[in-house]
Amino acid sequence: MVTRADILVLGLTAGVVGCLVGGLMLGVGLGLVVNRVHAGWVLVLPSAPVAGMLGYVFARKLAKQLPK
Repeated sequence: MVTRADILVLGLTAGVVGCLVGGLMLGVGLGLVVNRVHAGWVLVLPSAPVAGMLGYVFARKLAKQLPK
């Protein structure tokens, strides 16, 4: 059974990990782009979807705990 605490921890974990990963990808990618290394766009463009995908993965993991 999933409790409110599990949902709260899911939200906090997804938010923190998503911000860390997405922000790191965005920061490093923009740093490369500003220095005229155009390969940095490979990090900048998918940074937001990757951050959101981590929350989705965590939610699927929690949903597997639900009784069927």
